[in-house]
Amino acid sequence: MAQYYDSLETRSSDERHADQLQALQAQIAIVAAAPDACRITGANIQSLDDLVSLPILRKSDLSKWQSETPPFGGIPTGNISHVFQSPGPIYEPGSLGNDWWRLGRFLHAAGVTDKDVVQNCFSYHFTPAGMMFESAARAIGATVFPAGTGQTELQVQAAAHLGVTAYAGTPDYLKIILDKADEMGVDLSKITRAAVGGGALFPSLRAEYADRGIQCLQCYATADLGNIAYESDAVEGMIVDEGVIVEIVTPGTGNLVAAGEIGEVIVTSLNHDYPLIRFATGDLSATLAGISPCGRTNMRIKGWMGRADQTTKIKGMFVRPEQVAALVAAHPEIVKARVIVDRIGEQDTMLVQVEAENANADAIAKTVQSLLKLRGKVEICAIGSLPKDGKVIDDRRNYD
Repeated sequence: MAQYYDSLETRSSDERHADQLQALQAQIAIVAAAPDACRITGANIQSLDDLVSLPILRKSDLSKWQSETPPFGGIPTGNISHVFQSPGPIYEPGSLGNDWWRLGRFLHAAGVTDKDVVQNCFSYHFTPAGMMFESAARAIGATVFPAGTGQTELQVQAAAHLGVTAYAGTPDYLKIILDKADEMGVDLSKITRAAVGGGALFPSLRAEYADRGIQCLQCYATADLGNIAYESDAVEGMIVDEGVIVEIVTPGTGNLVAAGEIGEVIVTSLNHDYPLIRFATGDLSATLAGISPCGRTNMRIKGWMGRADQTTKIKGMFVRPEQVAALVAAHPEIVKARVIVDRIGEQDTMLVQVEAENANADAIAKTVQSLLKLRGKVEICAIGSLPKDGKVIDDRRNYD
């Protein structure tokens, strides 16, 4: 197996700057030629440093644009074979051609090769995660079992029958599969690599996988942008993908923070099929000084460090304050609601506390599942008893 996916990973900073500047200028020309110019006109980009002069594009903008000009808000697209939907709703284009989401680089860094059988446990339903990882596995020549989510006993049986050697999915679902295999007396020791995303990989969980002989590495990717950054076997921060430009800015602004300070991750995609320029992820991170010990020379970030707003991920699904507001609106008896996220036994838990009188917890739980797309315990609280701290989502998980 070659050490690097391609020569782009070890470019000098000057080479990378020149190549990315040329790609960015082409990207802006594509956007500026669109009928409404996607709100970018007269841009004069002579250096990557000039990006700061362009406006931030937020999901709320994208949602508004898409409602006015469906399906992609007037953003020029090309070579599109699929349309996906994320909560909002927000629609994302996709294509199975040429590792469109650029996750092959991550799988290569995670040690997956053309000799591997990958059990892809990302969802193939509505959101593109399943397709993203299938496209990546195909790019490196691996064999894919498109398992999707759920049906854990069948997942165990298939992994054993097929001789699965690598897992792709959310960080905690692999533990559920392995624990079920132990319970069933099934040997899954051929699984030695895991490429995960869609949620935080907690140190204790990584250590548990290592004790089983599984190297587990994580990426940072989104449905809109594809791969943003990824871990290598050095496990010292996350290396920014070669197909994007990442800025770290003060939340709510477009202004860069000082090196090493925590700020919001802003990403410019160099994918000409879907040119997103200065797209605000809503995620927090910080840059790391120097290059990775693995020899990859692109900038590094510390990984996911929370949300610039109260939005969080639970079991790989985003839960947003507006969804909590929709829950309150759906039940006249609810005065106030608060989602508490925690972690028990290496699995995310969700408790939904509601201030209400004469409320039916089962009925509210059904609405929670419908609106938040997750099951959670509902606790009825006395009116006026919840904290008055402005939080509607309280994430109590320890990310250290």
